[in-house]
Amino acid sequence: MNEQKVSRQTIGSIAAAAILSFIGILVETSLNVTFPELTREFSVSLGTMQWVTSGYLLMVTIVMSTTGFLNQKFNSRTLFMTAIIFNMIGTLLCATAQSFPILLGGRLLQAISTGVSTPLMYHIVLSLVPQSKRGVYLGIAAMIISLAPALGPTYGGTLSAFWSWRAIFIVALVFLLVAALIGGKYIRLEARGTTTKFDWLGVILLTVTFGSLSLAFANAGNYGFSDQRFGWLFVVFGAAAVLLGLHLHFSQRKILNFGLLHNPVVGLRWLNFFILQFINIGISFVIPIFIEDNLHASAFIAGLVLLPGSLIGAAISPLAGRIFDQHGAFVPLLCSSIFILIGTTLFYLSTFTATLLMIMLIYVFLRSGFNLGFSNSMTDASLQVSADKNADLNSLFNTFQQFAGSFGTSVLSAVISAKRLQPGKVESLTASGSRVDYGLLVVLALISLSTVVISRQLKSKKLNNL
Repeated sequence: MNEQKVSRQTIGSIAAAAILSFIGILVETSLNVTFPELTREFSVSLGTMQWVTSGYLLMVTIVMSTTGFLNQKFNSRTLFMTAIIFNMIGTLLCATAQSFPILLGGRLLQAISTGVSTPLMYHIVLSLVPQSKRGVYLGIAAMIISLAPALGPTYGGTLSAFWSWRAIFIVALVFLLVAALIGGKYIRLEARGTTTKFDWLGVILLTVTFGSLSLAFANAGNYGFSDQRFGWLFVVFGAAAVLLGLHLHFSQRKILNFGLLHNPVVGLRWLNFFILQFINIGISFVIPIFIEDNLHASAFIAGLVLLPGSLIGAAISPLAGRIFDQHGAFVPLLCSSIFILIGTTLFYLSTFTATLLMIMLIYVFLRSGFNLGFSNSMTDASLQVSADKNADLNSLFNTFQQFAGSFGTSVLSAVISAKRLQPGKVESLTASGSRVDYGLLVVLALISLSTVVISRQLKSKKLNNL
């Protein structure tokens, strides 16, 4: 029985990394509801301002791609304290920013912190929590990092309405100090050590690949999808992706272990994980913009509309982990995909007739589906690989989790921004762009459902062959 217990030190370590991750992700989406105000204050377009989110997530993605190496090379305490320092400096820059470049620079420093802390949280869970309790603890971890982006609009809207958007960062400093105290006391996980050299070329190619794709959609938002810059950046993306693939195939140094995806179940879980985060972060950008522009509600109201779904989704995450531990992956993942498909379809059908109450209720449905499947996708994937591959799997999944958020924001914001370039009222153009976004999410929800069904068939076939 003792081997099934989770020590106080382990719980404290997870809590410290979780608080740091929570704050990083909370601030990420809290700024979404302040975009109309920020675009006016810093005199930039919505397409440019969205880099505060997508650029942040892109930097998180790049940093996370290195954490498979970092978690093996450096002690967890060293990584944690480094992340704290970067976050505090970035937060101070953002709180005092007088220009857009300073604001963006502070966000990128915060991104480095989140890029380290989120995989570190999962690394601690996978390293110290027994397998019999792994589903619950990964569910709690998922609850924390999925609650943060959903609470962000409420947090940001409230502070900006009653104080200032700068308060988003000022209040965050308090939580950073708490995380530093807890982490300094409890985090003691030693590095396993590695003789592998750092893959600098892989990092560069990954940065160019992801960066060119995000920049392509950012340009589409500013100049339209027919602009030649959109096409040329896609060419750069394609070339960089080919070079990255060749590098990963032939090089001994691999920034990410894509070989894990050769296992079809792991690959399907990875795809589902990516889609869920694309929908989660992307829609948290679309809904506040839609509410403020079309329903003429304040940032405060836009944040409150998302609050019930945030709380209910958070409550479901640990339950989803327990269902997984007791019944396996199929039931919670199937329910997740069905709920998300229904939610995105309802958003699509009600775009031009939506009320605040309708949006709130549909979002509750969507968030429930997200939290049923998010952590369980990664948990089931972790059970398909050997224990020594968990760090690689953690890095791979978390890297693409963040890129999914960055890409989702870039794509969905580009659609709305490009629509706004057309003649007409902002309200109707925003609604038209939102409807296209919701249609895209319906397609992704169908793909998510197909990954669950196909993986079920693959597992049944494997069992029958034993």
